[in-house]
Amino acid sequence: MKVPLLDLQAQFACLESDLVDAVNQVLRSTRYIHGPEVVGLEQEIAAYSGAQHGIGVSSGTDALLVALMALGIGEGDEVLTTPYTFFATMGVVLRLGARPVFADIDPVSFNIDPEKMREVLAADTSKKIKAIIPVHLYGQCADMTAIMGIAAEYGLPVVEDAAQAIGAEYPEVDGDQVTWKRAGSMGVAGCFSFFPSKNLGGIGDGGMVITQDKEFANTIELLRNHGAYPKYYHSMIGGNFRLDALQAAALRVKLRHLDKWHRQRTENAALYNSMFTDSGLIGGEKIAIPTSVYKQFEDGSRGISHIYNQYILRVKDRDGLRDWLLKNDIGCEIYYPVPLHLQECLGTDAKKWSMPEAEKAANETIALPIYPELTDEMQTYVVETIKKYYL
Repeated sequence: MKVPLLDLQAQFACLESDLVDAVNQVLRSTRYIHGPEVVGLEQEIAAYSGAQHGIGVSSGTDALLVALMALGIGEGDEVLTTPYTFFATMGVVLRLGARPVFADIDPVSFNIDPEKMREVLAADTSKKIKAIIPVHLYGQCADMTAIMGIAAEYGLPVVEDAAQAIGAEYPEVDGDQVTWKRAGSMGVAGCFSFFPSKNLGGIGDGGMVITQDKEFANTIELLRNHGAYPKYYHSMIGGNFRLDALQAAALRVKLRHLDKWHRQRTENAALYNSMFTDSGLIGGEKIAIPTSVYKQFEDGSRGISHIYNQYILRVKDRDGLRDWLLKNDIGCEIYYPVPLHLQECLGTDAKKWSMPEAEKAANETIALPIYPELTDEMQTYVVETIKKYYL
C-alpha cells in the first residue's frame, strides 16, 4: 500500500469544479491585482479568526516580515522567538537587520516555554528585545495567556506566527469561564500562510496578516504596496507584498470546507492515538504519541485546540524509522532536523545558545500522514508498519 504524506490530488478531485469556476471568474474579470476576491477573502478570514481586520499578502513569510516592519523592527533590535520552527520565523528578523533571541520549547507541545521566555527577558538588561514571536507549531496554540502576560509586563508587542494553525483555538480561562480565542487574534498581529500543504492551502503562495488594530492594519496595507497611497505617493518604504486575486479566489472556495477538514484531521489523530496505545509500543518507550495540551477545556461543541497541520511522534532511532517508512511507501517528514539556533547562517551567533529541548525534539520527532482524505486502512498500515520496525 502507498500512503503519501499529503495527497492534494484527493482534495482537488472534490473541489475541481468550484476551483475552476472561481479561477475562470477572475480570468474573465481581468482583476488580477487586489480586487473583490482579495477583499472578500480578507473579510472572511478576519471574521473566521475573530479579528477586526485582514490584509492579504504574498506569503506567510511576507506576513511576518511586513508585521515586523510595521512595528519598526530594525538594525540593533532583537526579537524573542522559538528555536524550533521553520526558518521564516527567524529569517524575517535577520532580513531587517535585527537579531533573533531564543527561549527553549516545552517538551509536550513543542511550543515556546513561557518560563524560559521570562528568563531570557530578565537577562535582557540592555532592553534590545523589541518584540516576541510565538509560533503555534503543528496546529496547536502556544500558551498565550502566559505569553501575553509576560509581554504586557515588559511592554512588548506579540506577533503570532500562526502559519500552521489557522482555526486552532486557545482556551482563555477566567475563573470558571472559558473563552476560546482563535490563533492569530490575540497579539498585535497574527500571520497566516496559505502554502499548499497548510490546512488552508492555496494553489501557490499566499499569506495574511490579521489584527484588531485599525491603525496597524492601515500601516500593513501601505507597506504591502510599496508604502504608497495614493498611487505614486510614498509615505514609507514598503515592498510588493500583495496577494494575487487568483489565490484569493481559490482560498475562498477552500475556506468553506476548512472546519470539516479540521474535524477529519482531529479524527485521524484520535484514531492514530488509539492504535498506537493498543500497539504495545508506548509502554516500551519506543514511541510517544502527541497530546492536545488544552483538550480538557473542550466541551464537544466548542473548541478545537489542535488542528493537526502535522501529526508528530517522538521515537527512538528516528532516522532508521524514517528510512523504513519510506522503503514501505509511507510518506513522512522531519520537522525540523536543525533548530534555528544551530543554523549556519547565524555565523558567530550559531551554537551560543543551549536549547536542550529543541535539540532533543529535532533528533526524535517525525511527522506521519494526517491529511483529511486519509483512510482507516491507510492509518492501520502505517501503525502496523511502525510496529514491525520496533517489535
